[in-house]
Amino acid sequence: MDSGSFDAYVALDIFLLLLIGIGPKIALVPYLEVTAGMDSETKARVTRKMLVTAAVVALILVVLGELLTRLLHFSTGALAIAGGIILFVIALSMIRGEGDPDAHRALAGRDPLELAVFPLAIPYLLNPAGFVTLVTTSAEAGSIGHLGIVLGLLAVVLAIDVVVFRWANAVSAHLDQSRMLVTEKVFGFLLAALGAQLVLNGLDDVGVVHLLGH
Repeated sequence: MDSGSFDAYVALDIFLLLLIGIGPKIALVPYLEVTAGMDSETKARVTRKMLVTAAVVALILVVLGELLTRLLHFSTGALAIAGGIILFVIALSMIRGEGDPDAHRALAGRDPLELAVFPLAIPYLLNPAGFVTLVTTSAEAGSIGHLGIVLGLLAVVLAIDVVVFRWANAVSAHLDQSRMLVTEKVFGFLLAALGAQLVLNGLDDVGVVHLLGH
């Protein structure tokens, strides 16, 4: 985005991308599964750790995103391709769900606060789409003011996360597990499509393909 292109439509677009990349939709079902057997105090600690971890990493990506692309010599197109591939892998694990007992046993034996960091904070809450959005907006921001707007939008999304996960803690005992399982499968397919789109966008950015309308 150049210095004159940041308007309400761009801000709305960034907000929606952040809602996908660090919003509650993708992380909610895994969160409920991981915390299902925890007491209320442990759930609260896991929730705080997850939210704080995702927020801190997101802030680092916004502030240092442009610097990282320069230091590590990668383009935002390459980042989109990598993010899409990783997102596709996550989507595949969500679609497989309970068909992978080894993964569930591994999670069951870990410290709850470790689970809050991985996989809940990253890559579920702050997922690859969020990484791509945050680094790209940082790299393409035209001014400090633009970065300030992105930080404000990020704060709004994080506030939504706080509300949703507190609500989830309050009603988790009453949620229908079979419906949650179906929801996870649906989200998995949608994430696979998003991962494919990120790869296509990245290929378009680096000039390998040309997408109509870009």
